[in-house]
Amino acid sequence: MSERLALIWGSAFFAGSLAQATAWVTGQPAVVLLLGMGLLAGHAGFDIVHPENLGAGLEPLVGLLVSLVLFDGGLNLRLAGRDLQRSVLQLVLVRLVLGLPVAALLAHALAGLPWSLALVYGAIALATGPTVVTPMVRQLRLAPKLGQLLEAEGLILEPVSAVLGLVLLQVTLGDLGGWQEVASRLLLRLGGGVALGGLAGLLLSEALRRLGALAAARGGEGTAEPDGLELQLTLGVLFLMFSGCEALLPESGLPAAVSAGVVVGLRLDAAATQLDALIRQLAMLAITVLFPLLAADVSWAELSPLGLGGVGCVVALMLMRWPLIQLTGLGLPSLDWKEKALLSWIAPRGIVTAAVVSLFALELDRAEVPGGGALKGLVFLTILMTVGLQGFTAPWMVHRLGLAQPEAPEAAPELPQAG
Repeated sequence: MSERLALIWGSAFFAGSLAQATAWVTGQPAVVLLLGMGLLAGHAGFDIVHPENLGAGLEPLVGLLVSLVLFDGGLNLRLAGRDLQRSVLQLVLVRLVLGLPVAALLAHALAGLPWSLALVYGAIALATGPTVVTPMVRQLRLAPKLGQLLEAEGLILEPVSAVLGLVLLQVTLGDLGGWQEVASRLLLRLGGGVALGGLAGLLLSEALRRLGALAAARGGEGTAEPDGLELQLTLGVLFLMFSGCEALLPESGLPAAVSAGVVVGLRLDAAATQLDALIRQLAMLAITVLFPLLAADVSWAELSPLGLGGVGCVVALMLMRWPLIQLTGLGLPSLDWKEKALLSWIAPRGIVTAAVVSLFALELDRAEVPGGGALKGLVFLTILMTVGLQGFTAPWMVHRLGLAQPEAPEAAPELPQAG
């Protein structure tokens, strides 16, 4: 049995690394190839990788690795300028107030989900995952303002989406009473996660600052900081914080990871850039293995019952982002029509969305509530279509609109001086 589990992890790592290498050689979007490799290796393809054989240990591992990706995003979340901050706030509020009911209406009317599960889908579909958006932004070389806006949207809405989806699921299962209890549970998990994450970020940043000062003081004595100690301390605090938050308040670990990253990034400033270079490599490794692994769990049996109604639901959801972005841009002269057009199209869903709906489907099955399979199938169809369509078309769109940063010119080689 242990050999089979090792083979699953080995296959997932190989599929992910092959996808990354192919993306680098061909210039194709890495997230699309990662998704495609997972589908080929899993139930929808050659049926080599079976994630369900990993058992209950897969869920906490996915949570820890996702917290690493969110912490990395929070570390870089420095929204300089009032216009950018206002743009992020308006986008998040518009999508929360209008995006959720619109997605729920589409899921009910087109995909046939009952209203209770349609609302859960609407909450889950809010998330535009940093696990997909961040690699896409970096590969497209978007202008800083656009890249920061897209990443900030995902970093804020992904934790909110997971917590809101869990609360609505508990309403469906009959675990919660009136809407006052729903609101208090939502605020408790989000607020508690942000507060605990901020506290952990303060402690971690102070420890890293003192460690750096001690290493500088001892540098002349040959007892400088051991290699990798800064990274090891960061991962230790991050993973303990995430697992502790999940034990106290389920789903609060995600907002805690973002909050901790933001605090560390702001307090360490220049030193955070050095830390981010290390965290980013590990975050990319997490994405490389997790995306194929979760995609391998998708089977055509979960997608086919949705039929054209499911496809129509996802297409309508993608098109409905355009009017939401137009509303977001009201009163924001800093966003021109080209930027609004790109923002209206790029909204892929990612790993957290897949992990959350897999957990919710299990909860619905245990409670013998029908519709868990349809909910999971619709969410995975949303991931497949948004990542596939937007991932392949975004490079062309960025090029046509002229929104990519110019490549930095290579420094000319120094000529040897005569004499």
